[in-house]
Amino acid sequence: MIPELGHFALILAAMLAITQSFLPLWGAQRGDVRLMASGAPLAVAGFIAIGISFAALIWAYATNDTTVVNVVANSHSAKPMLFKITGTWGNHEGSMILWVLVLAGCSAAVAGFGGSLPSALQARVQAVMGMISLGFLAFILFTSNPFERIWPPPPDGQGLNPLLQDIGLAIHPPLLYLGYVGYAVTFAFAVAALIEGRVDAAWGRWVRPWSLAAWSFLTMGISIGSWWAYYELGWGGYWFWDPVENASLLPWLAGTALLHSAIVVEKREALKVWTVLLALLAFALSLLGTFLVRSGVLNSVHSFASDPARGIFILCLLGIYVAGAFALFAWRAPAMAPAGFFAPISREGGIVLNNLLLCSITAVVFVGTLYPLFLDLLTGQMISVGPPFFNAATAPLALPLVMAMAVGPMLAWKRAALWPVLQRLWWAACVALLAFILTLALAGWHVLSALGFACAFWLLAGAVADIADRAGVGRTSLRNAWNRARNLPRAAWGAAISHAGVGVTILGISGMGLATEKLVAVPPGGSTTFAGYEWRLEGVRDFVGPNFTARKATITVLRDGRVVHVMEPSKRYFPIGRTNTTEAAIRTSPAGDLYAVLGEERDGEAVLRLHNNPLAPWIWLGAGIMALGAAFSLSDRRIRIAAPARRRKDEAEAAA
Repeated sequence: MIPELGHFALILAAMLAITQSFLPLWGAQRGDVRLMASGAPLAVAGFIAIGISFAALIWAYATNDTTVVNVVANSHSAKPMLFKITGTWGNHEGSMILWVLVLAGCSAAVAGFGGSLPSALQARVQAVMGMISLGFLAFILFTSNPFERIWPPPPDGQGLNPLLQDIGLAIHPPLLYLGYVGYAVTFAFAVAALIEGRVDAAWGRWVRPWSLAAWSFLTMGISIGSWWAYYELGWGGYWFWDPVENASLLPWLAGTALLHSAIVVEKREALKVWTVLLALLAFALSLLGTFLVRSGVLNSVHSFASDPARGIFILCLLGIYVAGAFALFAWRAPAMAPAGFFAPISREGGIVLNNLLLCSITAVVFVGTLYPLFLDLLTGQMISVGPPFFNAATAPLALPLVMAMAVGPMLAWKRAALWPVLQRLWWAACVALLAFILTLALAGWHVLSALGFACAFWLLAGAVADIADRAGVGRTSLRNAWNRARNLPRAAWGAAISHAGVGVTILGISGMGLATEKLVAVPPGGSTTFAGYEWRLEGVRDFVGPNFTARKATITVLRDGRVVHVMEPSKRYFPIGRTNTTEAAIRTSPAGDLYAVLGEERDGEAVLRLHNNPLAPWIWLGAGIMALGAAFSLSDRRIRIAAPARRRKDEAEAAA
């Protein structure tokens, strides 16, 4: 009965989405206030209906209802309750319900927080959100029904992919979807503005908090996915340029450009056409990522589906939404003349450089990810584009981007002089140069890592210099500077914190450039030396988990005869699904990670793969700092609450 309720709630949500797609839009076209006002309650009702459906699916998983095909394919009674619940979105069908639930939640949030929006604009935004929701609800109902029954029911399920039975994968998809769907909101605002033919400073202020929130969630989603791959897959790296990894990176890059260009629209009413284009592009790349993960065109641990029919359906949705939006853009964009003009050397000019470099990196990643697919489709020839290409192609673009990140925030709007800004950054340049020299002296001739350390300290010092410059350090007393710093807008602090977070991440990546590893066979009681430590294998024993068996090694790590840490890497075997997984043992400290992986056992010896990863934790710490900076900016009321000036102006025009 519960699954039928969930299925009925999905059908009801689709009917509400149909109404939401057309009723508010018709009202905006006719100027009918009552029809325009229908968008908000329809959005809330759709969110409740999808929430009921998602709760029904969670119930089916929690109770191990083997009459539901989706539960049979992805769960098992022996699975821990936490992973039964998180397994709800650890499969294709369940993850799609989570996708539309987040979309409906964002639509309801627009209804709840959009009180200052003009009625016509909010109605059009809700209509576009309804159309997006309708497409994906149709996709679920016609190709991916999660409540399909099976009879007679099997005695138990087939279990979830063991790689997904992890807390990292429990958190990663919801955060990623919050990022993807956040760009659906900016997409809806862009399409609504194109329909209306109007983009101004107020529009930029309404778009900015949504792009900021989406960027923050996507940053956290990508970083947690990277962290999961680091400790769960046992390969010792943080980013492999996997096509599905790239699919999440693409909207993040476009969204970063959007976030900065929206500031120019808000402050100067410039870059309007470009910002609308970026809003369309960010969501288009999010949809592309959805297609790549669910179409079966890629083989990846992240992929959820391999049904070509589903891929064609999503490809059709991608064509309808993206082609329709870009056709509307081509029609309306020429009428959106920029109102603000600026010199090349200005804060606007710095943001333009930022956008050009980010979009160039996006283009490189896009081509490198999709070119092998197109070549295989057209010629049947299969090629591999891997880390060497991406590292070599993106590094020359990332370097000037990082250099400009410290300079741009200190430039004046409209027109600025570059030399005075560089003079205020002289000490940051000295810190970066010192980091470069020390790295070469202490770590050997690792030029790329030394350059990375220099960039990291340049950004960190630049973030401090930005706040110091805004507070007037050096131009007023320290007491006055402190008071001014305390009263700076939270958005200014948030931007500096996020830029510092990028520096911290680059610090971790540069440290990983100095990583070393060793593959060695060690008998029980034997030892080996690596990275200045003695690694002693105490023994290997069997271990039984809730739904797996394992072989677990005990390794004592010593330095100068003193025990530093005891590590227990293991290899797990899941009888349900007949799958082996590797569980790395990691000892984390501010200086880096000691990382051990247990391999095969042969001739009484265990094969160990040992890694020394300097500063590895700083990669994910930096991502957290970036997201924290975005959250700090969102806490600024001036960003969260749109300026009411446009609404008052519209009301005055209507009264006249």
